[in-house]
Amino acid sequence: MLAADDIAFYRENGYLMVEDAVSAEQLARLKEITYALIENSRAVSESDDVYDLDDGHSADQPRLTRIKLPHKQDPYYWEVLQDSRMTGVLASLLGQDTALQTSKLNTKAPGGGAAVEWHQDWAFYPHSNDDMLAFGLMLEDVEQENGPLQVIPGSHRGPVLSHHSAETGVFCGAIDPDDPLFHPEKAVTLTGKAGSMTVHHVRALHGSAPNLSDRNRLILFYECRAADAWPLVGSASYGKLASAGAQALWDHFSEHMITGDMTTEPRAEAVPMRLPLPPAPDAGSIFKTQKSGGARSAFSGREKVEA
Repeated sequence: MLAADDIAFYRENGYLMVEDAVSAEQLARLKEITYALIENSRAVSESDDVYDLDDGHSADQPRLTRIKLPHKQDPYYWEVLQDSRMTGVLASLLGQDTALQTSKLNTKAPGGGAAVEWHQDWAFYPHSNDDMLAFGLMLEDVEQENGPLQVIPGSHRGPVLSHHSAETGVFCGAIDPDDPLFHPEKAVTLTGKAGSMTVHHVRALHGSAPNLSDRNRLILFYECRAADAWPLVGSASYGKLASAGAQALWDHFSEHMITGDMTTEPRAEAVPMRLPLPPAPDAGSIFKTQKSGGARSAFSGREKVEA
C-alpha cells in the first residue's frame, strides 16, 4: 500500500513514480514473455489483432509501436497485476473494487520509434466518474533519449482540452499544440529503472517523444478504473460488445475485475467531458487515430533538435 504522502502527492499532481512495483522474478518473467512476442512479430507483415507495426518493420528487423492487449496474449500479464505491489497501489488510489479498462505494451522501436502526441486518456473514454488511472510498468530502464512519458502536473484538475482536428472536426486523439491552455513548459519527464512504474490520472495531460536511442522502450500500460466508474461512450470494442447483447457486456466487465466486486450502481459525478465523436477514419489504436485524424505534432521541432 502507498504511504499517505504518496497518495497526497498523486491527488495534488495527478501522477506518481513507484519503484520496485514488481519483484525481480516477476520482472524477469515479463521480459521473457515480451521479447518472445517481439520475436514472433518477425512473421507478421501487417498490423493485426496482436501487433501494431512501426515504419520499417521487417522479418530481419522487428519494429513495433505496440503489443495489443497483452493480458489477452499471455495470462502472466494479468496474474502480475492481481498479485504484486501494483495491486496495493491500485487499492490505495481507487479503493478495494477495481477493474481493468484495457492494457497495452508500448514497444517504441529504437532510432525514431513513434511519438505519442499530447492527450488525456479521459478524452477517449469518458465514464460516470473519473476515478481512473494508468500504470506504466517499465520493463527496461527508461532514460531521456528513448522517449519517456511526460506529464503536466495538476492538469488532471483542469479542463478537458479539445482532441478534435481543427481542420476536419473529427476526433484525432491529441490536443492542438497551440491550445492556450496547454503549458508544455510545466512538463515533468518520468524516467526510471526497470521495475519502476509511473501512475497518471485519467485526466492528466501526457505524451512522449520519439525514441532516439539504440534500444527498445518497453512500457507495459494497465488502464484501470474504480468498479463504479461505468463507460458513457467508450472504445469501438465496447460498441461491439454492446451489439453482442447485455450478457456479453456483463461477462466482459466481470472478467476484467482486478480486485473486489462488480456493482450495478454507477457513481455519477459532475466532471468535465467531451465525447470522442465523430471518430477518426482509422481508430484502431491511438497511433492510427492521431495519424488518420490529422493530429498536429508537438514533438516535431524537438525531434529535429535532438536528432
